[in-house]
Amino acid sequence: MSLFLLKRLATLIGTLIGASVIVFLVLEILPGNAAQMLMGPDADPSAVAALAAKLGLDQPAWTRYWQWIGGLLTGDLGDSYTYGSPVLDLIVERLQLTIPLAFMAMAFTTVIALLVGVTAAARHNKLGDVGLMGLAQVGVAIPNFWFAILLILLFSVKLQWFSAGGFDGWGEGFGAGIKSLLLPALSLAVVQAAILARITRSAVLEVMREDFVRTARAKGVGQRAVLWRHVLRNALIPVVTVMGMQFSELLAGTIVVENVFYLPGLGRLIFQAISNRDLIVVRNCVMLLAAFVVIVNFVVDVLYAVIDPRIKASDV
Repeated sequence: MSLFLLKRLATLIGTLIGASVIVFLVLEILPGNAAQMLMGPDADPSAVAALAAKLGLDQPAWTRYWQWIGGLLTGDLGDSYTYGSPVLDLIVERLQLTIPLAFMAMAFTTVIALLVGVTAAARHNKLGDVGLMGLAQVGVAIPNFWFAILLILLFSVKLQWFSAGGFDGWGEGFGAGIKSLLLPALSLAVVQAAILARITRSAVLEVMREDFVRTARAKGVGQRAVLWRHVLRNALIPVVTVMGMQFSELLAGTIVVENVFYLPGLGRLIFQAISNRDLIVVRNCVMLLAAFVVIVNFVVDVLYAVIDPRIKASDV
């Protein structure tokens, strides 16, 4: 197991290094000048040059890259050009909303997908299967921002059960915070749940053809117990793979949904930083999202070994 983890850790570190290089280079080749953007198009060139020197934009690219990496390792992410405050403080403040939102969306996705996928597989080629998969296909085709608008029109404008947007903070109470995030989480989850439900159905159907399933049925084990205790666990490998990728997509998807619901999360921070060409905020936020993706994939690899020990043995 130690060799397995060491290999995965080495891959994790190498991927993070590669991602940091790509993120830095992509933002470096963007047209425009951050100092010029901050001071306006009619600013004096000498003043723009002085601000660029103050921000370190006049230094060579490789110098700024190593300074950035050193800051990432020590927790010093620099100061935002626009907000004038430490980037780390901005990110930590916004993650207090984005992380719970992503976990809520992932919880909705998992519960809906497993229930729909297993139920459809149990009614293979019957009316229930066709109906559920038809709904799943519709869910795949719905953009989450459009579904978010529909939720606002129904639950906020017509029924007035929820606020149409905004977030008062966790200081107003845990229940109030969760209520503010319910509609955004559901709008994020609907597309991912539809995709995961179809994959769950396919994986469960494949496992149901195995000999051990027929043996369990021959021993008198009930259909529900066979599905949820035996079949589902053996079908989890492809399901867990997609769940890992979907959690990363949910974090990135908050950029759109947080703007629809006017939520002060990480996604809205990235959107505002891009609009203001606040490259230091954009760079660190994008790197954070990339790190989330890589770390989630690492966790999924470890879960593979827990679910199916044969993977660990073959890797070693």
